[in-house]
Amino acid sequence: MSLLTTFKLALRALWRNKVRTILTMLGIIFGIGAVIAMVASGEGAQMAVKQVFARMGTNVLIVTNQSTRGMAPSQGGGGGATLTWEDLAALQSGEISTIKYVAPALETRVQVVSEDADWNTRAMGTTSIWFKIRNWDAIEGAVFDEDTGNGTAKVAVIGKTVAAQLFPGATTAVGQVARINGQPYEIVGVLAGKGQGPMGDLDDLIVVPIKTYQQKIDRGIAKYLRGQVLITMTSDDVAERTISSITALLRDRHKLDSSDEDDFRIRNPTEFAKAQQASTQRIATLLAIVAAVSLFVGGIGVMNIMLVSVIERTREIGIRMAVGAKPRDVRLQFLVESIVISIVGGLHGILLGYFGAKYMAGYFGWEMIFPKETAILAFVVSGIVGIVFGMYPALRASRLDPITALRYES
Repeated sequence: MSLLTTFKLALRALWRNKVRTILTMLGIIFGIGAVIAMVASGEGAQMAVKQVFARMGTNVLIVTNQSTRGMAPSQGGGGGATLTWEDLAALQSGEISTIKYVAPALETRVQVVSEDADWNTRAMGTTSIWFKIRNWDAIEGAVFDEDTGNGTAKVAVIGKTVAAQLFPGATTAVGQVARINGQPYEIVGVLAGKGQGPMGDLDDLIVVPIKTYQQKIDRGIAKYLRGQVLITMTSDDVAERTISSITALLRDRHKLDSSDEDDFRIRNPTEFAKAQQASTQRIATLLAIVAAVSLFVGGIGVMNIMLVSVIERTREIGIRMAVGAKPRDVRLQFLVESIVISIVGGLHGILLGYFGAKYMAGYFGWEMIFPKETAILAFVVSGIVGIVFGMYPALRASRLDPITALRYES
């Protein structure tokens, strides 16, 4: 019997039992769909993490205060702060050759009021260098220049979220006035949108010159830098060397002994991003394994249904053998039926996985990434599942004794 004839017989048998065929496919459909959706979501999540940290700036180190519990301000505690403005000047001096840019960043929550609305947001005091470190430009107006950034002018650059909340009906926020702590600030620029970050909405902030911040918004201890210092390195390759140099400089300035712990912290967002991506990858791999197990269970379901089909069609098999069909013809027909169920189920599973991944990307707000290689592999695997799990029922059908099969009554 030709392969084409066997294929037609297999399709006819499947069509006669449409409901059973569809129910048999479901295990494969959900198994393949789950694998595709999990892999796609894992890749999308990794890309989202990478984009978030790219928006935060590249080649960046963040130096922050380490808690100094039990130390009085006179001992260097500074209300929990250990970094000083002299430390900032030392980092800006050029002593460490692998440092490109340095900027302080002081931050607090404030209520900002315009003529039409008010909004609670993050207020940040910094210099013009901060915008270079963050690779952040204005889409309206301009960020403040070096002179303004180091001065005491009451001007502000705001994020898109703040602009939308404070000036909903205005053509542009530039030139408008907003009040912080009762003091009027002229809006000179609106920053380009960056979206969500690890700590929330990156566009929900208002940036003012560092000295203006100290004098008008948060009057803290003058000696201590109660915030963080952002540093751009010359390249990613020098991160370890730069961290070592900064550590040595600050330990020397803080007069720490070799037995003393650092009273500051140096964070590398790039390393954090890599750790986040690795964690996301591990979770995605685990979910893919779970999905693969469900595919295996789906294969067992195919085998069980095919075994039931062999029993129910015992008399049909006997008649076919009686009129000349050979055992290999019977074996091939049942094997083709199993493969068709698995492959068609696999194709539908790929579609289900695609739409599942698309939904998850929209729900979580990350880029939709459809892994074509995984889809092709899933299609091939579905065919292999059909062969592996269809082999035993096919062998069992081909080994039936024709006389016994003809006598069988369902």
